[in-house]
Amino acid sequence: MTTPTSDLLLDPYDYDFHEDPYPYYKRLRDEAPLYHNADLGFWALSRHSDVLAGFRNSTTLSNKFGVSLDPASRGPHASKTMSFLAMDDPAHLRLRTLVSKGFTPRRIRELEPRVTEIATQHLDIMMEKATGGTVDYVNEFAGKLPMDVISELMGVPVEDRDQVRAWADGVMHRDEGVTDVPPAAIEASLNLIVYYQEMVAERRKKLTDDLTSALLEAEIDGDRLTDDEILGFMFLMVIAGNETTTKLLANAAFWGHKNPDQIAPVYTDLDRVPLWVEETLRYDTSSQILARTVEGELTLYDTTIPDGDVVLLLPGSAHRDERAFENPDDFIIGREIGAKLQSFGSGAHFCLGAHLARMEARVALTEMFKRIRGFEVDEASAVRVHSSNVRGFAHLPMTLKFN
Repeated sequence: MTTPTSDLLLDPYDYDFHEDPYPYYKRLRDEAPLYHNADLGFWALSRHSDVLAGFRNSTTLSNKFGVSLDPASRGPHASKTMSFLAMDDPAHLRLRTLVSKGFTPRRIRELEPRVTEIATQHLDIMMEKATGGTVDYVNEFAGKLPMDVISELMGVPVEDRDQVRAWADGVMHRDEGVTDVPPAAIEASLNLIVYYQEMVAERRKKLTDDLTSALLEAEIDGDRLTDDEILGFMFLMVIAGNETTTKLLANAAFWGHKNPDQIAPVYTDLDRVPLWVEETLRYDTSSQILARTVEGELTLYDTTIPDGDVVLLLPGSAHRDERAFENPDDFIIGREIGAKLQSFGSGAHFCLGAHLARMEARVALTEMFKRIRGFEVDEASAVRVHSSNVRGFAHLPMTLKFN
């Protein structure tokens, strides 16, 4: 059931697709649930049940070459920057289990008061700037908080955090038409890795109570993480933990603005914030496209996908599948989502940072809504990020109404 239809095109690098991928996804689900793009060299799965099965099939659909379509990010070297996300079992299970000894739910819980403080500091500055009119929510808040939280977790000194955040932004930035990792991003990556190497070396001499030290101490039956493995995980946090949470915060604000009837009850009942976060994760997830590599061969829809081919899983499409959700194109805070959410994947590679992302988003939006009674996004001036796998805003100017 692949499609020869010439006018049905999925190009993850196309700017029109970035502006609104959902009409493309609908056509894929209806006309080509197994889609093949021979020019760009990938297959794609778009229906909820197929994407979920894809996430859970970690034997035939391998992670070992990474999860990005970008050529420079793919290949046997992918685990150097993507850690266990670019590995299969048993290597994946070993590394994930060791990392989990340091990156515990308890550590995330204990971090919450500091996350609240960091959010409050950024909000104070944003509110002050907003008194003069429009303020960029991404520049002042959504783009700063997640990386600062990761730095807090890792033990990066406060005075270094602006620089570390700038490098992290540099790692992710792509100019128009660029389909591969540009030299500036490679330079930013090297700067970050050198910085983290020095940090790990310092902790080897003197342990502290941060995650970097906990990773150095993590041990199972005499097996420990190497410095390279720790660096790989720290880099994964920058890419996967920073970028996606920034996008989540901005997407939540944007769709809240577009659906005032849904957001109005949140002002008087802050317990609804987690529901707002979940519906944002479903309706317009940060992480839209994840790549896998076929190991052996895979037969779907009477078509055999050969060994070594790339299959894209499209959780962004799965969440708008009317086969899984009623009125999927409506933004409804409080709808029943449960285990149908695929923003954090599923199965063996379920996102280790899901707790952290949800906690950050809850704290950030709750603290913001304690202080305002309304906001308006300047849609005409909003700028989307152009990326082959994440969706969100580079700039989201807004005006705030204060309590």
